[in-house]
Amino acid sequence: MRNNIIGRNIKLLRERRKLSQEQVADYVGLGRDAIIRIEKGQRKVEVEELESFSQLFDVSRDIIIYGNLESNNDIKGIILAGGTGTRLYPITEGISKQLLPIYDKPMIYYPLSVLMEAGIKDILIITTKEDQEAFKRLLGDGSKFGINLEYIIQPSPDGLAQAFILGEEFIGDSCCAMILGDNIFYGNGFDKKLQIAYNNAVNGIATIFGYQVKDPERFGIMELDKKNNVISVEEKPEHPKSDFAITGLYFYPKGVSAKAKLVKPSKRGELEITTLNDLYLQDGTLKAALLGEGYTWFDTGTFSSLLEASNMIRTIEESRDRVICSPEIIGYKKGWLTKDKMQERANLISKNTYGQCLKSIIEKDTKNGKD
Repeated sequence: MRNNIIGRNIKLLRERRKLSQEQVADYVGLGRDAIIRIEKGQRKVEVEELESFSQLFDVSRDIIIYGNLESNNDIKGIILAGGTGTRLYPITEGISKQLLPIYDKPMIYYPLSVLMEAGIKDILIITTKEDQEAFKRLLGDGSKFGINLEYIIQPSPDGLAQAFILGEEFIGDSCCAMILGDNIFYGNGFDKKLQIAYNNAVNGIATIFGYQVKDPERFGIMELDKKNNVISVEEKPEHPKSDFAITGLYFYPKGVSAKAKLVKPSKRGELEITTLNDLYLQDGTLKAALLGEGYTWFDTGTFSSLLEASNMIRTIEESRDRVICSPEIIGYKKGWLTKDKMQERANLISKNTYGQCLKSIIEKDTKNGKD
């Protein structure tokens, strides 16, 4: 089974990069017959060969091993970018929090890149009435990233679970992943965790992402057993049963809108996402993906967290000499964004390191014979 998945993904990546089997064979150091057998799942890929495929296609090994590259439409995505951002006044008195810069890109690029990295192309952005036009000016219909964006207004902030009711028509009969517009995730192997959550949703399982915090009473919390199974979830408990906060990233199977309609308003008058998660827990269809050492999560709702997030992105990008969490780069690597469209974006923003990074990727691919 694993050979079949790896072979399928290698074939898809080769075709998206418009490479012949001969070109791939030459790069990896194998014969064309071996590539044919690998793509048919008839030959095991050795570790050193896997590394060569990873370098050729410019994706992680986990994407080749675990990626669900064929299924781009099984899951719809939602970015919840509403709210008034009062904790960041006066900065956000005239602009949405999710449009503020985090080092070299707007904040919303980060949650957008997470959904795209998971393989999601159809995304709904929920905004306030006042801010929607600004988001449309920035992101458009998504075609400059190779994706499809739609927009809807949140009349009032009535809880995170409300997003699935507002987006019911958009979601339809699909699975759905939602991410909060002010959440930033980064870590080696994160793409693998996204693929597992994606596959869970397709198979009827909801996934929530946990991150250890020093002040768990400020968050929704997941309680885990010794095998890291979720045994309870609770919203901002006075006496937390664990220090694993439930982050602002959720994957749900088909039917989440109907499930959200079962959620009753809390004492705060909101449709709590924790209550929705508890419904899945009671059904035995809730799993946790834990983000341990090596991962970073920012809930950028304070002055300090904005600065810390920007400094982290700057440090990573300067040390690696490349841009991270870029919708253009992700769309291009996944074959959703053509080289011509990528070149247009690079030309538009060529006066800074972001645009120069896009240009260098195109030049590298051209040198390696990738069309």
